[in-house]
Amino acid sequence: MDDVNRAETGNEETGRWKNFNSWIKYYFNYECYMTFLNGCYSCKWEAQQKKKARRPLCCCSLRERLFYPWLIMSFCLSVFLLFTWIESSNEYNGFDWVIFLGTGVWFFWSLVLLSFLGILATYTALLLVLGLLLCWEKQRLHLHWYHKILILIMISFFSLLLWILLTYWKERWLTIGLSLQILAPYVHLSSISMMVLLSWPVAFYLIHLEGEARMRRYQITSNERRRNTCCSMLTKLRALQVAVGLPFFFILLCLYVVPFGTHSPCLQEREKLAPKPTFFGHRGAPRLGPENTMMSFEKAVEYGAHGLESDIKPFFHMKPLSEADKKRARNQRIAKLTDLLKIAQKEKKLVIFDLNAPPPRHPSRKSYIHLVVRVILDSKIEQHLIAWLPGSERKYIKSKAPGFQHVGTYYTLKELADENITRINVDYKRLYYNGLREYKAANISINLYVVNEPWLFSLVWCSSIHSVTTDNIEVLNEMNYPYYFMSFLDNLSTYCLTRYFKILRGKHTTLRPALQQVLKELL
Repeated sequence: MDDVNRAETGNEETGRWKNFNSWIKYYFNYECYMTFLNGCYSCKWEAQQKKKARRPLCCCSLRERLFYPWLIMSFCLSVFLLFTWIESSNEYNGFDWVIFLGTGVWFFWSLVLLSFLGILATYTALLLVLGLLLCWEKQRLHLHWYHKILILIMISFFSLLLWILLTYWKERWLTIGLSLQILAPYVHLSSISMMVLLSWPVAFYLIHLEGEARMRRYQITSNERRRNTCCSMLTKLRALQVAVGLPFFFILLCLYVVPFGTHSPCLQEREKLAPKPTFFGHRGAPRLGPENTMMSFEKAVEYGAHGLESDIKPFFHMKPLSEADKKRARNQRIAKLTDLLKIAQKEKKLVIFDLNAPPPRHPSRKSYIHLVVRVILDSKIEQHLIAWLPGSERKYIKSKAPGFQHVGTYYTLKELADENITRINVDYKRLYYNGLREYKAANISINLYVVNEPWLFSLVWCSSIHSVTTDNIEVLNEMNYPYYFMSFLDNLSTYCLTRYFKILRGKHTTLRPALQQVLKELL
């Protein structure tokens, strides 16, 4: 009997301790959670007890409400600038080159800026998430003044950076426009997905406001003063519902209408896709060997370059080399024109180069073009392998070397016809305007420079461009199909795969004829 009583007492104590432990676990976890939120947001690390008070109409003071738009502004600016800089990755070398000219120190400042913008965007996003979580837990917002000062400094920095981009680097916005031609469908789908996820908290908040409004309506009595107070509160609740719900539905409606105005060269039928553009190795293959050296040019030939381009700038950040390549790179020097012509003649590759005039007092200032042409002719290279880019003294060039392929730059169609030029070499950002349709319609061969990023090469490929000058030949050469390519066939294949799964679920009585039909649809 005593044993039974002890067992019952033990079970009772075990049950009590179990309930007590679960209570401690529940409130301790909540306390830690709320302490973490308030500590990160308000720098108040005191323990926070769970409150079951009814959610107030507004979760922060007037001062906090006035500052919160600044936090949202800093978040939007940081994300916008981060996106801009990510999409400008094709121009990182140009940015580092400008810094090098000003400081004399070569460093990858573009990556430093990318990391810095990523940190700032993460910081502002974290503050926004913390504020939303505190509001969800019915806590009043008190952003610490350290955060406020830092946010104001960030807004000033972002404004300065935007001013610099708008004033000194306007053409970089054209790169953003090009990137949207590739990424717009994916950004659109991501935006719709985000709005669908946000629809749940927005709907719950609107339902909460509706409940508050109904409760206030029932509280209206004959007391005139209380009636006026309730009516005023009802007006505020309705205004808040409109202020939250109307912009949300308007943005969602705009997202559903956007596809009607979306245009991208990569939205086309597969059979209409042009052949893959050929490559000019920009200073050879500078990521596989020291640029403008014989090693760099040989590496470009090894990776299938159609032609070789030469000019002089600081070395790129090369990929890790093998021990044999490292030993070979230590013995390299800047190649002479005769060396470049020798390898081009041996491998039957086109040669294109920038030709800058010597200093004003140089003895060859007036005859440097004649000297270069003489060196080319003395090398015995086939004249059709020379893509002559310099625009001066073309009549002399045509008389001395009639086999040279003359290349224009930003010439009009009339100028190209007058000079009998059938190839142009232009900056890739010209795609932003009209996709160079006028040149393609006139059967002008187009070469774009400098195309390094796969997304940009994909856009060039989908735009039916003939060739590109690139530093990234080893990566682009491995692409067998453009990225982000969409066509009607993709939708058809999705439909056929759906049919296939229906077959596997037993929707069809005979399996083999149905599978044959699916294969016909796929082909």
